[in-house]
Amino acid sequence: MAYDVSRIRSHFPALEGPDALAHFDGPGGSQVPDVVARAVADTLTSAISNRGTVTASERRAADVVLACRSALADLLGADPAGIVFGRSATALTYDVGRALARTWGPGDEVVVTRLDHDANVRPWVQHAEAAGATLRWVDFDPATGELDLAHVEAVLSDRTRLVATTAASNLIGTRPPTRQISEAVHAVGALHWVDGVHATPHASVDVAELGADVWVCSPYKFLGPHCGVLAAAPGLLETLHPDKLQPSSDAVPERFEAGTLPYELMAGTTAAVDFLARLDDLDREVTPEHRRARLLTSMDALEQHEKGLMDRLEPALRALPGVTVHSNAEHRTPTLLFTVDGVEGADVYRGLAERGVNAPASSFYAVECSRHLGLGDTGGVRVGLAPYTDDGDVDRLLDGLTALLAG
Repeated sequence: MAYDVSRIRSHFPALEGPDALAHFDGPGGSQVPDVVARAVADTLTSAISNRGTVTASERRAADVVLACRSALADLLGADPAGIVFGRSATALTYDVGRALARTWGPGDEVVVTRLDHDANVRPWVQHAEAAGATLRWVDFDPATGELDLAHVEAVLSDRTRLVATTAASNLIGTRPPTRQISEAVHAVGALHWVDGVHATPHASVDVAELGADVWVCSPYKFLGPHCGVLAAAPGLLETLHPDKLQPSSDAVPERFEAGTLPYELMAGTTAAVDFLARLDDLDREVTPEHRRARLLTSMDALEQHEKGLMDRLEPALRALPGVTVHSNAEHRTPTLLFTVDGVEGADVYRGLAERGVNAPASSFYAVECSRHLGLGDTGGVRVGLAPYTDDGDVDRLLDGLTALLAG
C-alpha cells in the first residue's frame, strides 16, 4: 500500500487540534504515537514485579524484556542477546566505553571525528586520557560536509584500538560510508563504535552488514520513550567487565544493565518498533516472525516519503534571500541546517515558533562539527523530517520563513 501520512498522523495526539505545531524537531526527539503511550501506561498499571519465573507478574516482566530485545534486534539486524538497554545513548557510551578503555594503555590510539555529536566524542576523549592512550582526530570537509574514507584511513595504524564515527550527523545529516570505514578499521584490528542515534529513525539498519562492532541509538528519536539502546555481538560483550553489584547477574547483556530495568519504557520501545514496521500498511498487524521483513519494507517507504518532502523543501529553502544551507553532503538524512544573514538563529527559532513551527536553533551538542563549519558554538536553525511530517508542515515552515524574512 502507499504511504498514508494522514492515517499515520491520526495516531499522534500531539498533532491534533488547532494549536498543534508543525514539528521539525524530530532530530532532538520525535512525537509519540498513541500505541506507544498505551503500551507504557498498560505496563505501568499491570500486575508486574521484578523478573522471575514463579508468579504471573514476574513472568510478565520477563516477557516484556525478551520482547523488547527481540524487537530491537529486528530493527537493527542484530542479535537479541547483544541488546543492552540503558538510560540514554550517552550513558551507554560512557558506561560500556569505560569497560572497553580498561583494555587500553599507553601507546594505544583512539580515533574520533569532528562530524560527531559530542556524546560520541567527549567520552572517548576522557576514556583515552584515563587510559593514557593517544587521541587521533578526523576532520570532514566543511564545504561539502563529507567525511571521506581516506581521512579515516590516514590516521589508522596497528596501534589503533577503537574508531568512533557517526552513521549520520545529527547537525547536518551527513551519512559517512560506515561499511567501508568498518572494513578499514577491522583491517588494522580495531573496533568500530557507531553512533546510530540520528541514522536509525530514517533508514533500515543492518549492523552486521555495516560491520559495526557496537551500534548505539535512542528510541525517543524513532517514536519511542526516552531511553538508550546498544547493540553488539554477545561475544564482544563477554570480553568486557563493567563495574557492577556483587549479587547482580554477570550474564550478557544483563551485566551492563545496572538495577531494575524500566519495563514500561521497554514495552513502549517494542510498540514503537512495531509501529515503524506498519508504516507502509497500518491495517496489517505485525508478528515477530515477519517483523524484520516488514521493517525493511516500511523503512524504504519512509525514505521515499521523506525524500519527496525534501525535494520540495530544500530547493525552496535555498532560494530564500539571505539563507545559507550548511547540509551539503551527497548522502544524508532529511536534515537541513541553515543560517540567515544578519539574523540570529535564536531569533529565527522564536519567529517560527510564533507562527506555529518548531525548528530549533543550536549546535545540538555537535560542538566540534559546528565549530568546524565556522558557526562557533551557536550553530544554526535545524529542520528535520519525521514519519508524520506532511506537505502542510512544509508549507507552514516555508510560509513562516518567508514572512519572517520579509520583516
